[in-house]
Parts: sequence; structure tokens; C-alpha cells
Amino acid sequence: MAMNGRHLLFRSSHFLRNAGIVKHAQALQRPYSSSQNEGWLKNLLHVKKVEPAKAAHSETLTNKEVVYEMQIHNIKPDRMRDYIQASEHCLKRIHENPDFPCRLFGSWSTAFGHQDQAVHIWFYDTGYHGVKTMSEKLWEDKEYNEYKKLRGEMLMDRSNSLLLPFSFWGKPQPTDTGNLYELRSYHLRPGTLIEWANNWKNGIKHRREHSEAVAGLFTQVGDLYLVHHIWAYPDLQTRKEIREKAWQNPGWDNCVAYTVPLIRKMESRVMIPLPCSPLQ
Repeated sequence: MAMNGRHLLFRSSHFLRNAGIVKHAQALQRPYSSSQNEGWLKNLLHVKKVEPAKAAHSETLTNKEVVYEMQIHNIKPDRMRDYIQASEHCLKRIHENPDFPCRLFGSWSTAFGHQDQAVHIWFYDTGYHGVKTMSEKLWEDKEYNEYKKLRGEMLMDRSNSLLLPFSFWGKPQPTDTGNLYELRSYHLRPGTLIEWANNWKNGIKHRREHSEAVAGLFTQVGDLYLVHHIWAYPDLQTRKEIREKAWQNPGWDNCVAYTVPLIRKMESRVMIPLPCSPLQ
């Protein structure tokens, strides 16, 4: 009798679980009644077929010879002040030396997001030829190698990547002093970079009203299908207000809806310019 009781209890609980699953499935099948966001959600959930590329991204997405290098340094938590002091002279020296074929675009320390991190972006007007020449010059530069040895004592690890600018973004313009900078990084699905650019070519029009758009870059060496957008804001509250206001512009919602499905991962850093940074 005890066995029959346990068997009956098992059958009863099994029936109740199945009934709950059926009820849940029926609820999921009910039509979504709200029409306000129906179109936006349809675009968001629809994943387009990846179209075959007709040309290299370096030909399709950019019309400039300039190449950017992004350096990311992860610094020991107790050495950030020492790192900034040691790097200040070296970065400024390279930037101002006419014999070096690169210039400093911007240099920051992170405030929110990744902690104890420095981000430096250089640009080479002569493209990859300048990258090669710069590497050769730094290899022989005694003062730089002394700094590099000192810097090694302060770092946990470092990485760099070579990037090209999106042609539709336009030439980066000088910004007023006293800004925070946001580096938004998007890891895209392979094969979707051109679709991303086509949507942002229209979407960027809705983000220029307050001159917050600084640069749009995509990698050529490093983590591939990685896009970086750089924005400047006076403060975090202004950032919030500008981003919310963008949704009032017709067409911005489409840019978001069509690009979100292309993203595998995204992250944001809020950064403070170092004293030597041309972008302040």
C-alpha cells in the first residue's frame, strides 16, 4: 500500500507539472496586444541574413589613408599616479616630435567601467607605412626604452589594435575642455560590419546636435568585428539627457532596432582625459 501511495503521489505531481507547462505555453501563445512598440520589436527580433561582401572593409567603409592605434594598459591599482606621471613626458615628447610619423589623438584614464586602466589612441597620417616607421624608430629610441622598462613595473598587462575610421563619421573635431569621454565598444557578429555602417550612416545624424560625436572606428588588427564609438559630454547628467532626447528624433529608433541584433557583446567606459591629451 505504501508503494501504491508513492506511485499515486508521483502521478499526481507529474500531472500538475504538465498542466502548469501547458498553461504557461498557452500564455506564451497569446497575441501581444500592444501596438505602440510592435514595429520596433519586430525589427529588433528580426535577424537579417548576412550578405556576401563585395570588397574589403578598408575599401568599402573608409576613404582615408589614416590608421589609428588604440593602446589599452591595465595598471596595478596602487601605481596609477606613478603611471600618469611617468607617461606624461613620454607621450608629449612623441606627440611633439616632428621626426615621429604619429600624433596623439587622445589619452585617458578610466573612471567607470574597467578600472585602473589607461586608453591611448594614436593616428598615423601616412597609414601603415607610418606604423612600420614608428615601430622601427621606437625600437632604437633610448629614452623611450627606458620609459618602457619603467612602465613594465607598473602594468599587469597591455594590448593594442589597429583601426580605421568610418568615412561617414567625418573628421574628428576639437572639443571644449572639461569633458568626460565615453568609449562604447561593440563586438559584432562576423559578416555584419557593412550592415552596421549602413545603419549608422543615417543614425549618426541624430547624434550631432550637441557635438558629442567624436570618432567612429573599426578594427583591422586585433579583435576583429570590433567597433568603437567615442562621445564627449560635459558630465554624466548631460549624457543622460542627450541620449534620452535622441529617441525623440524620427529614425533613431530604426537605427537601434536594426543594429542591436548585430551585436554579440557591448561595453562602455567613461574616461577622464590625461593632462597631455589633445582632447580635453
